[in-house]
Amino acid sequence: MSGRIGRAGSALTWSALRAVKCAELEQAADGWGRVSNRADAVRDRIEGELLPGLRDTQKGEAPDAAVRGLRRLGKNFQYIYTECGLLRTTLNSLAHEIKTQQRVLQGALDDAAALRFTVQADGSVTYPAAGEGLIDGKPLAGGTASGVPNPGMVPPTGLVAPNPNAGKAQDIADRVAQAVRAAADADWRYARILRSLKAHEGLGVPVATWTDAAADAVTVRDAARGYLKGAIPHDASPAERKAWWAGLTDEQREEYLAVYPDQIGNLDGIPALVRDAANRDNLQLLMGKLEGRDDADSATKLAALREIDRQLRAVPEVGEPPMYLLGIGDQGNGRAIVSYGNPDTSRNVAAYVPGLNTSLDKEFAEGDLKRARDLAIVANRHGAPAAAITWLGYDAPQSPDGLASLAVAVGGRANEGGSTFREFMNGMEVANENADPHMTAIGHSYGSRTVGAAAQESGGIPGVDEIVFVGSPGVGVDSADDLGVGREHVFVGAAANDIVTKVPSKEESATGLVEMLYRGPAAAYILGGLADGGDDDVWFGRDPASESFGARRFEVGDGPFVIEKGKLNVDAHSEYFDPEIDRASVENMALIIAGHAGRIKGEEPR
Repeated sequence: MSGRIGRAGSALTWSALRAVKCAELEQAADGWGRVSNRADAVRDRIEGELLPGLRDTQKGEAPDAAVRGLRRLGKNFQYIYTECGLLRTTLNSLAHEIKTQQRVLQGALDDAAALRFTVQADGSVTYPAAGEGLIDGKPLAGGTASGVPNPGMVPPTGLVAPNPNAGKAQDIADRVAQAVRAAADADWRYARILRSLKAHEGLGVPVATWTDAAADAVTVRDAARGYLKGAIPHDASPAERKAWWAGLTDEQREEYLAVYPDQIGNLDGIPALVRDAANRDNLQLLMGKLEGRDDADSATKLAALREIDRQLRAVPEVGEPPMYLLGIGDQGNGRAIVSYGNPDTSRNVAAYVPGLNTSLDKEFAEGDLKRARDLAIVANRHGAPAAAITWLGYDAPQSPDGLASLAVAVGGRANEGGSTFREFMNGMEVANENADPHMTAIGHSYGSRTVGAAAQESGGIPGVDEIVFVGSPGVGVDSADDLGVGREHVFVGAAANDIVTKVPSKEESATGLVEMLYRGPAAAYILGGLADGGDDDVWFGRDPASESFGARRFEVGDGPFVIEKGKLNVDAHSEYFDPEIDRASVENMALIIAGHAGRIKGEEPR
């Protein structure tokens, strides 16, 4: 049917619409689905069996070249999987729209038959005489009503036909015309989409091809909105989303993954393996999308996505847990949620929230992801399987050129991020296969303010048993008792030379606000600290490392002095997660994650 009808629909008749065999379209869709699934299976075998086996058993230039070839082949099969999946959904969506119009048409034909009207080949409806003439009392003459495909385009005449059959016939004729017109329009739209779903010639899948695939995905999503998108439970709870996914057929799941990987991959409550598969595909589409742009923001995010893609394709070293991509997106400052270890099967699950100046850039992809990987590696040495997550699911405040932003002072980003983080952790709890998983939330720097905001909402952070703050400028409350897990389950690491943990509050120093906003935390500490009254307040409430706050302070390294060789040094703020520089901090956090908080090395509160 597709491609044989013009936009105006003049070549389509109601009898042709009725005769369309939508089952054949659906069978063709099934065929493309089988090709898509086979391509996906081959890709999994290449990346899950062949690459690790080759790397572990062969060394030298030839095996290295073979690895590169296999990786390229894996990406090619990923492209086949994506495009064939889009073809399947396009055909199924076309069949869905045609069947809808066939039902409208059949309803009109049934009504015509019941009234003994005749539907002509051109769609007009002939009706018999009926009613009584005012003068002679004889039945009023019958006639023929022609359908109007777009009733809104024809202004009402104000005239009422005297024969009571006339209005009924007009309604039937209009419905026939509208069904034919809608079906012809759908055919025209889907013919264009199917023509666009055509790969470049050759065996390779260059970047430009992924850029085209990203555009193809957008087009199919728009076309399939009525067929698929409306059913995605965006406003439901994570538990309801889990139940929704479990209730879908395999074919429905495959279509959602092929057409909406961006939405399924970021849907809290969906199994981690599903989210990972969806996000790996969406990662390719995002890179293709950003490749087509030349602005600085796109270039920055593209560099991060390429680095994440590189890590996902690398074979884990011995003792290193596998990566799972639980979220990815280019909105705002960028989104990325990466787990080391499967959070659905691990007994212990930790999520680390980064802070000020974190965005989707190469530094994040290399540094912040490594923090979770190192935590997972060490935590796994202490017993039950552990998964550690880097969660960039919000827009952390940015302070370009070292100037702290107003968002840091007012905490608005923390409140927004906190709500999103709560839902994510709820999803982790719901999807976990253990009866009572042990879950830990870790906030660093401004991320501690975000975790604090999440904990302050009604019910606290779902599923979280332990809360850890490191390098914290305050968490928005004055007592560990206000965080929903009990003060014995709140832990704080504060390096002696970390200036962020000592920034004086605006109540302490008349210069504090000015320095924090316009010169950054270092200047606020050095200049504002001259007016420090010696209390335990920091920028966002009471110092979490203070005795009055009531948390359990654990041992961390001191970090380098703030002033070294006449220069400002703030490295103490970022060394908490580095096992080579601050082993004590990493070991203590790993013990907390593993459920062995009783074994941490404590430190006296301030």
